[in-house]
Amino acid sequence: MKLGLIALSGVRCHNQELMEMGLNLPGFVERSKVIASLPSLGLLTLAGLTPESVEISYVEVPDIDALDGLPGNFDVVAISSFTAMIKDAYWLADGYREAGVTVILGGLHVTMVPDDAAPHADAIVIGEGEPVWRDVLADLERNQLKPRYDARGQSFDLAEAPMPRFDLLDISKYNRLTVQTQRGCPYHCDFCAASIRLSPGFKTKPIPKVIEEIHRIKEQWKHPFIEFADDNTFADKRHGRELVSALIPEGLRWFTETDISVARDPELLRLMKEAGCAQVLVGLESPSTHGLDGLEQKANWKHRQVDKYREAIATIQDAGITVNGCFVLGLDHTDKTSFESVFEFVRETGLYEVQITIMTPFPGTPLYERLKRDKRLLQEGAWELCTLFDVNYLPEKMSVTELETGFRELGHRIYDDAFIDERRRAFFKRQSELRQERSVG
Repeated sequence: MKLGLIALSGVRCHNQELMEMGLNLPGFVERSKVIASLPSLGLLTLAGLTPESVEISYVEVPDIDALDGLPGNFDVVAISSFTAMIKDAYWLADGYREAGVTVILGGLHVTMVPDDAAPHADAIVIGEGEPVWRDVLADLERNQLKPRYDARGQSFDLAEAPMPRFDLLDISKYNRLTVQTQRGCPYHCDFCAASIRLSPGFKTKPIPKVIEEIHRIKEQWKHPFIEFADDNTFADKRHGRELVSALIPEGLRWFTETDISVARDPELLRLMKEAGCAQVLVGLESPSTHGLDGLEQKANWKHRQVDKYREAIATIQDAGITVNGCFVLGLDHTDKTSFESVFEFVRETGLYEVQITIMTPFPGTPLYERLKRDKRLLQEGAWELCTLFDVNYLPEKMSVTELETGFRELGHRIYDDAFIDERRRAFFKRQSELRQERSVG
């Protein structure tokens, strides 16, 4: 059996002016480069569960318009995609099926709206793929493939996680590779469409397995740059300290996402720096309390942190780790003044890197259901607008045009070369001052 693992991973905004500005998904790549510089860890993980008797190929499709026919010559394809690219994935799936190729669809979008995906596939996988993948393969061999494999209700133990098949990649195409150290998040933000939607809860991967994966990557790439594909790497501080302590001998540079609570753990910050942490992306969302009120639905956690933002950013960056502050524009309870508030906050805090996004109603999130219920969605099922940079809802305290215009103007100011240079010079000047203080002390 010839199995093709097809990743549709190139996501860009529909607004051409924003495209030219260079907006894209976050993740330590030069702005305006497609996110295809990051492979699909989910598909590589399923490949690690696939028997050697199956001939596997991994294929990236960053731009479906550039295809000249169906990629590869396969008996079966498993297709994964971001929500914004899912309609392209459906088009590709339909083409494979017309050619007599069996199609399996899975991932976060399929889990959230399975009935949307089912007509385009011979089988769909709902929830985490690992618990059911071997069943899918066995049923394929028996020609008894079921239309749905539902892993919800099962919790996959990351101690049993297979080794991803990094050897399937052409390493020269990538500027970083991903390793997952945990899955889920203890928080429950209104708009979040991360792995907590696949498997509610929070769980960690044993540290030896993480290090083993890094060693496997090093067999392909001697000095890799690693992105930890986690929703919140340091939500569990004990696990985080053990992780970074184990990373120190590896000589890596790496990037990850976390929350600002790392600033309250100086020992963890010291270990992160020693272990090669180059940058952390922190979801700040808004610099104002009214923008954050009710956003985190379990304990209103982010609302209670906002007055600590400035100090936390300074603490993290003083530790020699740059902060990529992520903001969401168009949040409920915010108006046109929010654009200037974000700019001033960035200027005052000297954030090294900034990611601005527009509030996006991803399928299956509390946000999507709320906006749908309140008749504020502009187009139901317009998944192609789930880019983080396109507006598909009626803002609460401004018009769609005001949100689009304010976002565009803020982008021009935030990503102005002189403003970026000013913040980066300030960071390195501060690092020099701290080194001098330590040498004197």
